Amino acid sequence: MSDDTLRQRRAGTPPGISAETPAEAPGTRIFTGPAVVASCVGFVLIGALQAPYGPAIPALREKFGLSPSGAGLALSAHFVGGVVGVLLFDQLYGRVGNRSVIGASYLLMAVGTAGFALAPSRPVALLAALLAGFGFGGIDYGLNQLFAVGFGERSTTMPNILNAHFGVGAILGPALIAAVGAAHYGAVFLGFELVTLPLMLCLGGIRRTAARAADGEADPSGTRPQARGRSLGTVLAVFVTLYVLHVAIEAGVGGWEPTHLETVGCSAGAAATATSVYWLMMTVGRFLVAPVALRFSAQSIIAVSCAGMTGCLLLAGVPGLAPYAYAGVGLFIAPIFPTGLPWLSRAPRARRAGALVIAASMVGGVAAGPVLGRAIELSGVRAVPLLLCALSAACLAATVWLIRATRPAEDH
Repeated sequence: MSDDTLRQRRAGTPPGISAETPAEAPGTRIFTGPAVVASCVGFVLIGALQAPYGPAIPALREKFGLSPSGAGLALSAHFVGGVVGVLLFDQLYGRVGNRSVIGASYLLMAVGTAGFALAPSRPVALLAALLAGFGFGGIDYGLNQLFAVGFGERSTTMPNILNAHFGVGAILGPALIAAVGAAHYGAVFLGFELVTLPLMLCLGGIRRTAARAADGEADPSGTRPQARGRSLGTVLAVFVTLYVLHVAIEAGVGGWEPTHLETVGCSAGAAATATSVYWLMMTVGRFLVAPVALRFSAQSIIAVSCAGMTGCLLLAGVPGLAPYAYAGVGLFIAPIFPTGLPWLSRAPRARRAGALVIAASMVGGVAAGPVLGRAIELSGVRAVPLLLCALSAACLAATVWLIRATRPAEDH
């Protein structure tokens, strides 16, 4: 077995993946230090932007005379814009400079948030939320993609740090609405705009282009190109499945944990607190896994995460353990989204698959609500952890399959 293959096995490199793809060579990092800081601030911002739509619903209903579902359309518009933004900016990625893609995303988000804050009517508010979603999707995709390839050996660690800052923003967003009052949601969204614009001044710290290996590049591992090409579509489909399912679990716990805990005997206040702890543990988990990712491969981290998440959801079926078990779910689910992207990015011709899985994760979050809700109607609220456990077991199975499918040919 060659030295290159041994290095690939230790790094967890899938078959048909060159050691030169797509991580940056030493001295050619995509980001300067200030640009890394600005990117993390940008992720705090998009996390904070996504979270306040729900707390602002009472004020939107009063301002525009809306039903609950009508007011909730703002969040739906934001997510639809996010999916479209991911796919749109994926088309631009590689054709125009990285700075232009990220800069346009910041600008759209700034215009959208200002428009939403000042909207005189419901249609204008929905259009503004859609524009903000375009920018949100572009930033989410663009920075995740660049962080997944732009730091060499640290390209598994850095996306976790980046996405941990999203969690910080998701915690701060509702807190800001609570502090100023829902009636003043416009001030919060205008504040987001004022934070967005200075970030555009830091775009000079992002390289215009990222080095990327050609699709037909020779593979030093010795894996036959035809073998890797034949399995690529299936590998990407399983990656998408993993992302959709894990986001469905994330949204399912966040949405149904309070109801489940109240059903098994917790007070409303204790259930709300436990749900906040769940989201907090997701943020903490991403910071904690960052140093771990320097020593262990992405697939090992995701396998442990899925196994731990499955075990915690089983324990959540025990009423006395449920609040603590849900906190454990938050800790274990945290690394999956950011750690999977560098793993996926090593596949030949799979650069644009990052856009597919990010968009799919957003769709998964939207679809999880009604699908899981219907399943709960049929089985009862007490079955929530078991239903989510089944999804988690499917995530674990998908991960095991991906590890086997992306193992170097010599290991089969």
